[in-house]
Amino acid sequence: MNTFQQFLTRHAIMLPVSFGSWLYFLLGAGMGFIPATGLLIAIYLAGDFSIRQVQIGSTVKQLGMTRSEYKHIVSQLDQAKSKLRQLNGHYGSIRSVQAFRQLNDLNKLSKRIIGIVQQNPRKFYNVEKFFYAHLDSAVELSSKYALLANQPTKDDEMKQALEDTRETLKDLNVEIRKDVKRALATDLETLRFELDYAEVLTGKEKKQLKLQERKQLEQPEQVQLKGDDTDDRTQTRP
Repeated sequence: MNTFQQFLTRHAIMLPVSFGSWLYFLLGAGMGFIPATGLLIAIYLAGDFSIRQVQIGSTVKQLGMTRSEYKHIVSQLDQAKSKLRQLNGHYGSIRSVQAFRQLNDLNKLSKRIIGIVQQNPRKFYNVEKFFYAHLDSAVELSSKYALLANQPTKDDEMKQALEDTRETLKDLNVEIRKDVKRALATDLETLRFELDYAEVLTGKEKKQLKLQERKQLEQPEQVQLKGDDTDDRTQTRP
């Protein structure tokens, strides 16, 4: 799902079409500047919308899902990117090295999952927990941790709350790592299948090479034996 490439394609088509129409309205049809420009904008927007619908239809057909499913996944991706920006906003508020590393890991893992699903929307169903629960928890916990960490005075209860939050972030980090593995699970299965298939093919090729080598080794021996028989026959004649 290369949305940027689709964006470029739409505008590469509509820019010359709309500009050419605008010149025709001005020079050929004798329209005024304002109505011609209004038609240019209308043609551009209508064409962009139409091409986008065609692109969505083609993508949906290729992925084997409905338009509603596709739109839902796109919406979840947009929300996830927004939540990720919130997560990144807490970098400056966290002073603990351990918590900073955890937040950095969460950020990298989340970006990776979003990138995987963006490339192949069908993988969304492998990592639904990430979009519906894990990312929300990461944003909420990091926000609370940043709030507590910035308090000027900290009593024992607050220190314990900070420690508990760090431990929970650590556990959440583990869960999101599992989400990454689930997102890549089908790719790993495909890779294993291809490796097994390649091993079978190479095994067959090795057997064929060994058979050919044996035949090549046996052929000279057979020729030599035939020559010995003829010599024996010539010697036994009176």
